[in-house]
Amino acid sequence: SEPADIVAAVLDQLRSACRNGNGPSRGRLAGKKAIVTSGPTHEALDPVRYIANRSSGRQGHAIAAALAAEGAETVLISGPTVLADPLGVTVNKVGSAVDMMAACRDAIPADIAVCAAAVADWRAADPVSEKIKKNGKPPHFDLVENPDILASLSQAGDSRPALVVGFAAETGAVVEKAQAKRARKGCDWIIANDVSPGTDTFGGITNTVHMVDGKTVENWPTMTKEQVGTQLAGRIADHFE
Repeated sequence: SEPADIVAAVLDQLRSACRNGNGPSRGRLAGKKAIVTSGPTHEALDPVRYIANRSSGRQGHAIAAALAAEGAETVLISGPTVLADPLGVTVNKVGSAVDMMAACRDAIPADIAVCAAAVADWRAADPVSEKIKKNGKPPHFDLVENPDILASLSQAGDSRPALVVGFAAETGAVVEKAQAKRARKGCDWIIANDVSPGTDTFGGITNTVHMVDGKTVENWPTMTKEQVGTQLAGRIADHFE
């Protein structure tokens, strides 16, 4: 990130923290607990190779920081990133989707869950313990589906968070796919964004999102990811008020 972007992000967080006059402990989400997942997951093929994606984790980290600034006790469960830990947030760093699922289960009960991580859909059924050497033939891996963290939290029965928010990174028909995903997973809201080739979403500093809540679709203007985090945290606080 450019230094100016970092300064702007810090200022956004400080403004949000001070909005109520006495910092995050007096924010509108004081007394609430939030879980946020962020970043990619790395699914091992061998000790040096893995399946992953281009997620930087910047959006999830920004949401965690904004929720903490609104007063929530916030647990950030992060896949591998190069980002600094947000201030005022408990951070649990994990590697794989299985590890992230376990960390989410350990973090509940909670009032809020925001699943912003770009979790790998599949993992190798049998990752090997030694580095695979080239022998003229590409290796073959059987893949199995990873646990569905968003659906698991959404359908957790008595331990379900009161508000579960998912993310949908799509290429084409973004809103329609997000609406279908919200119904399929059982979450309350979906934040949808376009990651088609040519967009700057993965790895970039801005995001253009659509908030889908089952009744309406809000098309938010392009903002920095820190601004998206602040706006989403504000909407969450509105919901609980």
